[in-house]
Amino acid sequence: MIVNENNTMPYMKSLVSCLKHMVNKGYTEDFKVTPMGLTTTKEIAYYQPEQVRVVNFFRFEGESDPDDNAILYVMETHDGTKGTLVDAYGIYNDPAVTQFIQQVQEIEKKIAKN
Repeated sequence: MIVNENNTMPYMKSLVSCLKHMVNKGYTEDFKVTPMGLTTTKEIAYYQPEQVRVVNFFRFEGESDPDDNAILYVMETHDGTKGTLVDAYGIYNDPAVTQFIQQVQEIEKKIAKN
């Protein structure tokens, strides 16, 4: 099942196509959560929840396995770093990611318009 059932956003057909679309829109960094905070794979800077804004998020469900769920967070930091963070959705989620996201003050969800 695809969250975007009305196909108003064709890039929503898979997590991979949505990630490619976000990279094309300038969200080029791959974020990860560490004990020191949110960082990119380069680990140059670390960000705390109050320094991060989630500009959108998307949930995906695996077609063949209901346990194959993922969530894609599209994020910007206070210094302008833009990227994405992917986590499992549901029972297989990373508790560190869940805890970090719960502490983020600014979380937006942009709805597709018909």
